[in-house]
Amino acid sequence: MTLNVGVVGVGNIGSIHAKVYDEHPGTRLVAVCDIDRAKADLAAEKYGATAFYSVEQMLGSGIQLDACSVATKGEENGGEHFAPTMALLAAGIPVLGEKPISNQIGEATQMVELARQRQIPYGVNLNHRFTPAAKLAKEWIEEGRLGTLHMINMRMWINNPIESSPWFHLRALHPHSFDVMRYFCGDVTRVAAFMMKGEGRTIWSNTQILLQFENGVIGNLTGSYDAGPSYGLERCEVVGSKGRFVLEDACEHLTFSPRDSIAAETYHYLGGMREFSETFASRIGAWIDQLSAGVPYDQVDGSGQDALEAQCIIEGAIESWKSERIVELSELRDKAAIR
Repeated sequence: MTLNVGVVGVGNIGSIHAKVYDEHPGTRLVAVCDIDRAKADLAAEKYGATAFYSVEQMLGSGIQLDACSVATKGEENGGEHFAPTMALLAAGIPVLGEKPISNQIGEATQMVELARQRQIPYGVNLNHRFTPAAKLAKEWIEEGRLGTLHMINMRMWINNPIESSPWFHLRALHPHSFDVMRYFCGDVTRVAAFMMKGEGRTIWSNTQILLQFENGVIGNLTGSYDAGPSYGLERCEVVGSKGRFVLEDACEHLTFSPRDSIAAETYHYLGGMREFSETFASRIGAWIDQLSAGVPYDQVDGSGQDALEAQCIIEGAIESWKSERIVELSELRDKAAIR
């Protein structure tokens, strides 16, 4: 079955979604939507789709949509996801949103809750968990190769000179970081954060965040918008009673080291994936596969619920820094009615 799909927001990231759908044998890109008419028209011409200039216009046109990506942007890269996502879900259309799910926990909660009420698949582009290297590392954990998990250390930093809200670095970049940490180690219960503004900065562009997980694992995130690409963008280390693995730059290098030996098992470019840009096709491909297979709404991999939990950790870190205390995430979940 070929799925008819659309993309709302055809800027830089939305154009990547459109290209993946156009090239995938299981989808037909039939609609592109953007409030910038020139962007919508250009994408429509490029992909042979119909251009729309509002979600309301698209939904009112009668065009058949089996799924839709929402790749809008807004404040902290998540301020404009809410309205189009709610409209599409209300119309019964499965949605794949961009991260962050929203820069407002209340809005994120409403989107997840509407998808749950309507039993509609709702995913978010948490693409770091969809790499062949991440999947192999997850298999090692599930089969007990690491033993009892003890610690996870995550580093994610890039050079982003943009000055936005005080929390831009946290809310825009680290949905990826915390989703990876949850993917490997489960839900987080407590958060403590320290932050600093880089030289010449007005935003909190550097952070160290401590985490405690429900299963007892302890973790740390080092994040920055002030690091150059030559320093390595991403590194995840998970340590257990029998061994540890190190995953570098999302998909490029994976090493397993047993606790009782100096031997190491190393993989490079698993599945032929060589760089981060290729992860969009793997993530969107997994979304298409799940929709085609009729996956239940509550079994979506990289779901809206997953994205909401990651965003909750971020809000807990912000609250920890502001209040100078360890924050119990149950406080935030209760306020947002997450659980």
